Amino acid sequence: MNRLKDKVAIVTGSTSGIGIGIARLFAAEGAHVVVCGRREAKGQAVVDRITAEGGKASYHFLDLTDMSTIEKLINDTVETYGKLDILVNNAANVGLPDGRVDEVTLEMWDAIFASDLRGTFYAIRCALPHMQKNGGGSIINIGSMASCGGDLGATAYASAKAGVDMLTRSVALQYGKENIRCNCVRPGLIVTPENDAYVSQTVKDIFLSNIMVNRYGCPEDIGHACVYFAADESYFVTGQILTVDGGMNFHAPTVAQFREAGSRTW
Repeated sequence: MNRLKDKVAIVTGSTSGIGIGIARLFAAEGAHVVVCGRREAKGQAVVDRITAEGGKASYHFLDLTDMSTIEKLINDTVETYGKLDILVNNAANVGLPDGRVDEVTLEMWDAIFASDLRGTFYAIRCALPHMQKNGGGSIINIGSMASCGGDLGATAYASAKAGVDMLTRSVALQYGKENIRCNCVRPGLIVTPENDAYVSQTVKDIFLSNIMVNRYGCPEDIGHACVYFAADESYFVTGQILTVDGGMNFHAPTVAQFREAGSRTW
Protein backbone atom coordinates (compact mmCIF):
# COMPACT_ATOMS: atom_id res chain seq x y z
CA MET A 1 0.00 0.00 0.00
CA ASN A 2 0.93 3.68 -0.39
CA ARG A 3 3.13 3.02 -3.42
CA LEU A 4 1.58 6.13 -4.99
CA LYS A 5 1.21 8.17 -1.80
CA ASP A 6 0.59 11.88 -2.47
CA LYS A 7 0.93 11.48 -6.25
CA VAL A 8 -1.59 13.15 -8.58
CA ALA A 9 -2.80 10.88 -11.36
CA ILE A 10 -5.07 11.40 -14.34
CA VAL A 11 -6.72 8.26 -15.72
CA THR A 12 -8.53 9.05 -18.95
CA GLY A 13 -11.59 7.01 -19.80
CA SER A 14 -12.05 5.99 -16.17
CA THR A 15 -15.85 6.13 -16.07
CA SER A 16 -16.09 2.48 -17.14
CA GLY A 17 -14.26 -0.79 -17.68
CA ILE A 18 -10.49 -0.94 -17.50
CA GLY A 19 -10.27 2.70 -16.48
CA ILE A 20 -12.26 2.08 -13.31
CA GLY A 21 -9.94 -0.77 -12.36
CA ILE A 22 -6.89 1.44 -12.82
CA ALA A 23 -8.42 4.38 -10.93
CA ARG A 24 -9.48 2.28 -7.93
CA LEU A 25 -6.08 0.62 -7.56
CA PHE A 26 -4.28 3.96 -7.88
CA ALA A 27 -6.47 5.43 -5.15
CA ALA A 28 -5.92 2.36 -2.96
CA GLU A 29 -2.17 2.99 -3.29
CA GLY A 30 -2.53 6.58 -2.03
CA ALA A 31 -2.83 8.65 -5.22
CA HIS A 32 -5.34 11.41 -5.77
CA VAL A 33 -7.06 10.23 -8.95
CA VAL A 34 -8.71 12.49 -11.49
CA VAL A 35 -11.48 10.39 -13.02
CA CYS A 36 -12.47 11.65 -16.44
CA GLY A 37 -14.73 10.92 -19.36
CA ARG A 38 -17.82 12.25 -21.11
CA ARG A 39 -20.41 10.81 -18.72
CA GLU A 40 -20.51 12.90 -15.56
CA ALA A 41 -22.99 10.71 -13.68
CA LYS A 42 -20.89 7.59 -14.23
CA GLY A 43 -17.72 9.49 -13.40
CA GLN A 44 -19.17 10.78 -10.15
CA ALA A 45 -20.27 7.24 -9.28
CA VAL A 46 -16.66 6.09 -9.65
CA VAL A 47 -15.48 8.99 -7.47
CA ASP A 48 -18.09 8.14 -4.82
CA ARG A 49 -17.00 4.48 -4.82
CA ILE A 50 -13.34 5.43 -4.43
CA THR A 51 -14.02 7.84 -1.57
CA ALA A 52 -16.25 5.25 0.13
CA GLU A 53 -13.27 2.90 -0.01
CA GLY A 54 -11.11 5.51 1.70
CA GLY A 55 -9.41 6.90 -1.42
CA LYS A 56 -9.14 10.36 -2.94
CA ALA A 57 -10.68 11.18 -6.30
CA SER A 58 -12.43 13.89 -8.29
CA TYR A 59 -14.20 14.02 -11.65
CA HIS A 60 -13.35 16.12 -14.72
CA PHE A 61 -15.08 16.15 -18.08
CA LEU A 62 -13.11 14.85 -21.07
CA ASP A 63 -14.04 14.30 -24.70
CA LEU A 64 -11.06 12.62 -26.33
CA THR A 65 -11.99 13.96 -29.78
CA ASP A 66 -12.08 17.58 -28.53
CA MET A 67 -8.50 18.74 -28.00
CA SER A 68 -9.61 21.73 -25.93
CA THR A 69 -11.05 19.41 -23.26
CA ILE A 70 -7.76 17.52 -23.06
CA GLU A 71 -5.84 20.74 -22.52
CA LYS A 72 -8.37 21.93 -19.93
CA LEU A 73 -8.19 18.61 -18.07
CA ILE A 74 -4.40 18.82 -17.74
CA ASN A 75 -4.30 22.50 -16.84
CA ASP A 76 -7.17 22.32 -14.33
CA THR A 77 -5.56 19.34 -12.60
CA VAL A 78 -2.26 21.16 -12.15
CA GLU A 79 -4.00 24.34 -11.06
CA THR A 80 -6.06 22.46 -8.47
CA TYR A 81 -3.45 20.06 -7.09
CA GLY A 82 -0.21 21.86 -7.93
CA LYS A 83 1.33 19.12 -10.06
CA LEU A 84 0.80 16.10 -12.29
CA ASP A 85 2.78 12.98 -11.50
CA ILE A 86 1.03 10.29 -13.55
CA LEU A 87 -0.90 10.29 -16.81
CA VAL A 88 -2.68 7.13 -17.96
CA ASN A 89 -3.95 7.36 -21.53
CA ASN A 90 -6.73 4.80 -21.42
CA ALA A 91 -9.63 6.56 -23.15
CA ALA A 92 -10.77 5.44 -26.59
CA ASN A 93 -14.09 5.45 -28.39
CA VAL A 94 -15.18 1.82 -28.62
CA GLY A 95 -17.34 0.35 -31.34
CA LEU A 96 -16.23 2.61 -34.18
CA PRO A 97 -16.75 1.05 -37.66
CA ASP A 98 -13.68 -0.82 -38.92
CA GLY A 99 -12.90 -3.69 -41.25
CA ARG A 100 -10.65 -5.02 -44.00
CA VAL A 101 -8.48 -2.60 -45.94
CA ASP A 102 -10.94 -2.53 -48.87
CA GLU A 103 -13.83 -1.83 -46.47
CA VAL A 104 -12.29 1.00 -44.45
CA THR A 105 -13.10 4.50 -45.71
CA LEU A 106 -10.92 7.50 -45.02
CA GLU A 107 -13.58 8.78 -42.65
CA MET A 108 -13.51 5.51 -40.67
CA TRP A 109 -9.71 5.52 -40.61
CA ASP A 110 -9.53 9.13 -39.42
CA ALA A 111 -12.16 8.59 -36.72
CA ILE A 112 -10.28 5.66 -35.20
CA PHE A 113 -6.91 7.39 -35.37
CA ALA A 114 -8.43 10.50 -33.76
CA SER A 115 -9.79 8.36 -30.94
CA ASP A 116 -6.94 5.94 -30.35
CA LEU A 117 -3.77 7.82 -31.30
CA ARG A 118 -4.31 11.55 -31.80
CA GLY A 119 -5.89 12.06 -28.37
CA THR A 120 -3.13 10.08 -26.68
CA PHE A 121 -0.48 12.15 -28.44
CA TYR A 122 -2.09 15.44 -27.48
CA ALA A 123 -2.60 14.47 -23.83
CA ILE A 124 1.10 13.63 -23.60
CA ARG A 125 2.03 16.89 -25.32
CA CYS A 126 -0.08 18.88 -22.84
CA ALA A 127 1.27 16.98 -19.82
CA LEU A 128 4.97 17.21 -20.68
CA PRO A 129 5.60 20.86 -19.66
CA HIS A 130 4.05 20.26 -16.24
CA MET A 131 6.04 17.09 -15.66
CA GLN A 132 9.20 18.86 -16.77
CA LYS A 133 8.50 21.65 -14.29
CA ASN A 134 7.76 19.07 -11.59
CA GLY A 135 11.06 17.26 -12.18
CA GLY A 136 9.60 14.14 -13.73
CA GLY A 137 6.59 11.88 -14.05
CA SER A 138 5.23 8.63 -15.41
CA ILE A 139 3.16 8.32 -18.59
CA ILE A 140 1.35 5.04 -19.20
CA ASN A 141 -0.33 4.36 -22.52
CA ILE A 142 -2.96 1.65 -22.87
CA GLY A 143 -2.35 -0.13 -26.15
CA SER A 144 -3.82 -3.39 -27.39
CA MET A 145 -2.72 -6.88 -28.29
CA ALA A 146 -4.23 -6.02 -31.69
CA SER A 147 -0.86 -4.43 -32.47
CA CYS A 148 0.93 -7.76 -31.94
CA GLY A 149 -0.06 -9.19 -35.32
CA GLY A 150 -2.34 -8.98 -38.32
CA ASP A 151 -6.11 -9.25 -38.01
CA LEU A 152 -8.94 -10.37 -40.28
CA GLY A 153 -10.67 -7.03 -39.64
CA ALA A 154 -9.91 -4.15 -37.25
CA THR A 155 -7.35 -2.73 -39.69
CA ALA A 156 -7.51 0.87 -38.53
CA TYR A 157 -7.72 -0.02 -34.84
CA ALA A 158 -4.68 -2.32 -34.97
CA SER A 159 -2.72 0.31 -36.93
CA ALA A 160 -3.59 3.05 -34.46
CA LYS A 161 -2.60 0.91 -31.49
CA ALA A 162 0.69 0.05 -33.21
CA GLY A 163 1.19 3.82 -33.37
CA VAL A 164 0.67 3.97 -29.61
CA ASP A 165 3.52 1.46 -29.22
CA MET A 166 5.94 3.64 -31.18
CA LEU A 167 4.72 6.85 -29.54
CA THR A 168 5.55 5.22 -26.20
CA ARG A 169 9.11 4.50 -27.26
CA SER A 170 9.57 7.98 -28.74
CA VAL A 171 8.44 9.74 -25.56
CA ALA A 172 10.62 7.46 -23.42
CA LEU A 173 13.65 8.21 -25.58
CA GLN A 174 13.14 11.95 -25.86
CA TYR A 175 12.29 12.78 -22.23
CA GLY A 176 13.94 10.10 -20.13
CA LYS A 177 16.83 12.38 -19.15
CA GLU A 178 14.22 14.69 -17.61
CA ASN A 179 12.99 11.87 -15.36
CA ILE A 180 9.85 11.39 -17.45
CA ARG A 181 9.20 7.72 -18.07
CA CYS A 182 6.77 6.32 -20.63
CA ASN A 183 5.55 2.72 -20.84
CA CYS A 184 2.68 0.90 -22.50
CA VAL A 185 0.31 -1.83 -21.31
CA ARG A 186 -1.32 -3.98 -24.00
CA PRO A 187 -4.46 -5.67 -22.65
CA GLY A 188 -5.65 -8.99 -23.96
CA LEU A 189 -9.28 -10.02 -23.65
CA ILE A 190 -10.51 -8.08 -20.62
CA VAL A 191 -14.08 -8.91 -19.64
CA THR A 192 -15.76 -5.96 -17.93
CA PRO A 193 -19.30 -5.33 -16.66
CA GLU A 194 -19.87 -3.20 -19.76
CA ASN A 195 -18.72 -5.67 -22.42
CA ASP A 196 -19.55 -9.04 -20.82
CA ALA A 197 -22.96 -9.30 -22.47
CA TYR A 198 -21.55 -8.34 -25.88
CA VAL A 199 -18.67 -10.82 -26.01
CA SER A 200 -20.17 -14.04 -27.30
CA GLN A 201 -19.42 -17.36 -25.65
CA THR A 202 -17.85 -18.51 -28.91
CA VAL A 203 -15.36 -15.64 -28.79
CA LYS A 204 -14.67 -16.29 -25.11
CA ASP A 205 -14.01 -19.96 -25.83
CA ILE A 206 -11.62 -19.13 -28.68
CA PHE A 207 -9.67 -16.78 -26.45
CA LEU A 208 -9.63 -19.13 -23.47
CA SER A 209 -8.27 -21.96 -25.60
CA ASN A 210 -5.30 -19.75 -26.48
CA ILE A 211 -4.80 -18.16 -23.06
CA MET A 212 -2.19 -19.97 -20.98
CA VAL A 213 -3.92 -19.36 -17.64
CA ASN A 214 -7.39 -20.42 -16.55
CA ARG A 215 -9.49 -17.28 -16.92
CA TYR A 216 -10.04 -14.17 -18.98
CA GLY A 217 -8.56 -10.86 -17.94
CA CYS A 218 -10.28 -8.35 -15.65
CA PRO A 219 -9.75 -4.59 -15.23
CA GLU A 220 -7.64 -5.11 -12.11
CA ASP A 221 -5.10 -7.12 -14.12
CA ILE A 222 -4.38 -3.99 -16.16
CA GLY A 223 -4.57 -1.82 -13.04
CA HIS A 224 -1.83 -3.77 -11.26
CA ALA A 225 0.50 -3.38 -14.23
CA CYS A 226 -0.21 0.34 -14.32
CA VAL A 227 0.48 0.70 -10.59
CA TYR A 228 3.92 -0.81 -11.14
CA PHE A 229 4.72 1.55 -14.01
CA ALA A 230 3.41 4.52 -12.02
CA ALA A 231 5.33 3.77 -8.82
CA ASP A 232 8.86 4.89 -8.05
CA GLU A 233 9.98 1.24 -7.87
CA SER A 234 9.90 1.13 -11.69
CA TYR A 235 12.21 4.15 -12.07
CA PHE A 236 14.65 2.08 -14.15
CA VAL A 237 11.88 0.89 -16.49
CA THR A 238 10.92 3.00 -19.48
CA GLY A 239 10.07 2.51 -23.14
CA GLN A 240 8.60 -0.90 -22.36
CA ILE A 241 5.51 -2.51 -23.86
CA LEU A 242 3.96 -5.06 -21.51
CA THR A 243 1.36 -7.39 -22.99
CA VAL A 244 -1.07 -8.44 -20.25
CA ASP A 245 -2.99 -11.17 -22.05
CA GLY A 246 -2.65 -14.35 -20.02
CA GLY A 247 0.14 -15.54 -22.28
CA MET A 248 -1.94 -15.56 -25.45
CA ASN A 249 0.62 -13.96 -27.73
CA PHE A 250 3.89 -15.57 -26.63
CA HIS A 251 3.32 -19.07 -28.01
CA ALA A 252 3.08 -20.70 -31.44
CA PRO A 253 -0.34 -20.07 -33.03
CA THR A 254 -1.00 -23.82 -33.31
CA VAL A 255 -0.91 -24.56 -29.57
CA ALA A 256 -4.68 -24.55 -29.03
CA GLN A 257 -5.31 -26.92 -31.94
CA PHE A 258 -2.57 -29.37 -30.90
CA ARG A 259 -3.83 -29.32 -27.33
CA GLU A 260 -7.34 -30.15 -28.52
CA ALA A 261 -5.94 -32.99 -30.62
CA GLY A 262 -4.09 -34.36 -27.59
CA SER A 263 -0.71 -33.84 -29.19
CA ARG A 264 2.30 -31.96 -27.86
CA THR A 265 3.57 -30.75 -31.24
CA TRP A 266 3.85 -31.50 -34.95
